Order: sequence, then C-alpha cells, then structure tokens
Amino acid sequence: MSIRRTLLLLVALFLGHPAVQAAPEVLYFGSVAMDIPAEMHKRLKPLTEYLSRELGTRVELRLSPNMKDAIEKVAGGEVDIAYLTPVAYLNAHEKGQAKLVVKTVTRGKGAFQLMIVARADGDVHRVEDIKGRTFAFGDKRALLQRAVVLAAGVRLEELGDYAFIGHYDNIARGVAAGDFDAGILKDTKAYAWEKKGLKIVYASDPLPPYNIAAKKDLSPELYDKLKAAFLRLDPGNPADRAVIKALSTKYDGFAETSDTEYDVVRQLVAPFRQ
Repeated sequence: MSIRRTLLLLVALFLGHPAVQAAPEVLYFGSVAMDIPAEMHKRLKPLTEYLSRELGTRVELRLSPNMKDAIEKVAGGEVDIAYLTPVAYLNAHEKGQAKLVVKTVTRGKGAFQLMIVARADGDVHRVEDIKGRTFAFGDKRALLQRAVVLAAGVRLEELGDYAFIGHYDNIARGVAAGDFDAGILKDTKAYAWEKKGLKIVYASDPLPPYNIAAKKDLSPELYDKLKAAFLRLDPGNPADRAVIKALSTKYDGFAETSDTEYDVVRQLVAPFRQ
C-alpha cells in the first residue's frame, strides 16, 4: 500500500471515530434561593456529595441570591445543573434551552401545592378574607405565586397591600409575627408552620413540582449518568434517605418527568407574562 493511501486510510479512520468527550473536573450545582444561603447549603451539600461519588466527578455548589440569578446561571451554562421551581425551569428553558433531568416526589406524589396561610389565631379563615388585607409574596419573579392567588379568586388589586420579601421563611415569619395578614407558601413549608402558629386557608390544585434541570450542552453521556444517579436514590436505604431528607423532610425521592408536564404552569402564569 502506498504512503498516500495509508495516510488517507488513517484520516478516514480518525474522522469516523471521534474522541470520547472527557469528563469535566468539576460540575457546578445551582439553586433557586428558597431559604437563606446557609440553609440552602446545608440542604444541598449531602446531594452534591452523593452525586460526586456516583458520577466520579466533583460536584460543587454555586448558589444564587435570587431566582433571576439562578435562571441566568443555568440558562447561560454558568452552572451545569440546578434545583429549580417550575417557573424558574420554564424561564431557563426559554432563555437557554435548559432541559429537565428529574422532578421531586413529595409524600409519594410527583406534584406539589402552593398554599395561602394566615395566623392560626387571626380572623382570616377563607381565601375571600384576604381581600383588603396585607399579603406577603416571595421573589418578585415567582409568577406562579401570584397566578395561584388569582386562580383562587382574588385579584392583586383587591389586596389591601402586598410585598415581595424573598424566602419562604421570611413569609412564614412575617405572617406569624403579624407583619402581614396572610402569605403564600410551598406545601412543605406550610405544613411545617402549622405547628408554629399558622393555618392553611387555601391550597392550589396539584402542580408539577420543583425539579432538577441541566444546561443545554451537558453531554448526553453525563446527562444519562446524572439522571440515573437521581433515580437510584431509594428512601428505603438509610444513606439515600438522609440525602433526600436533607433537601426536604417531605421529599421521598425523584422521578422521571417531561417538559409537557409543565404546560399547566405555562397556562397559569401566562397572564403575568404578556
């Protein structure tokens, strides 16, 4: 065989067998700011340590101070994976084609509810009672919270006043202290605060839950390994259970999901995105 033909054959073989993409040295894990940074770090650290072992790649937290920042980080590829609210995922998907990995499972259900709460010893007993009262929302970009209040039959202009005060803990404490007549919490937080002086006066229909999303250009191989690692977490295994419950005591693990499952959220928030 001539030298020319040998070289051509080697080139053809090289082009036909692309190099396997090397695994990254570190993966960055982001999150929406549902609690103060120290608390979010405490909740997510066991999960990142678990993923580091399962993936064979160091996974480090890169937390965001607010929802806008969390969305931009995963949409722009600044973090590789992120723990997101339903609306945060939709925004990250629209802005940067972020893709769902898994959804959370709460009390055996792959759905969650938003709940309007008031002081247990107060005079707000029904959702209609919040008209003309002060109301606490979380992040201004958390459109689903406002959408649920509207779906409950109360327009924002019918509230006496309302404010956006950040984390769910801020809302719960603000209502419990009497700074606000009512507020809106995720179900897990609302249940926890039923023991601390709050009552639930309205619960939304089941909604697709918080989720784990990945940046659009995460390699298919790594995406599959990541998804499998989440789905392997077994609440019946003490070590796995500790990882799951650190994120939320109400979580039972993770399940498969799809973008179409979040269409109900798209419809709810549509009036606030025009």
